Amino acid sequence: MLVLLAGIFVVHIATVIMLFVSTISNVWMVGSSNYGTISTGLWLLCNNTCSQLPVSSKDEASLKAVQAFMILSIIFSVVALVLFIIQLFTLEKGKRFYMTGAVMLVCWMCILIAVSIYTARFTSTVVYSTNPHHGYCFILAWICFCFSFIIGILYLVLRKK
Repeated sequence: MLVLLAGIFVVHIATVIMLFVSTISNVWMVGSSNYGTISTGLWLLCNNTCSQLPVSSKDEASLKAVQAFMILSIIFSVVALVLFIIQLFTLEKGKRFYMTGAVMLVCWMCILIAVSIYTARFTSTVVYSTNPHHGYCFILAWICFCFSFIIGILYLVLRKK
């Protein structure tokens, strides 16, 4: 049981780190141009230097929603990690980690909403570039989506022995 708890804890920490990286880095979409590689993220457009991401007025609300939900997912993931540590030491034997699991599933929903909006609105378009494709941050966000769902379900099922 201790090995299972340690494994879930390590995967949870890895998920938090990947969420930070995918939110902060600006490699959600990558394309090529005459001047080199162009990458866009949630915040900046980077070529040789980084500048403010040019977004049309109709897509600005969508981008703000993606940014907000990715930040919320980080917050809920960290809160779930703290709750897990607190419940690990204060919960009685035989009890389940319901609160931790519920908060982690809220994190999962935030990631789902953010990545779905980004997929619907911003994929296959990189400003001033040709041959756009997904960057590693976009893929990390989907990996975090899977991990947070699995961790949330495991917390709901897991009993403290």
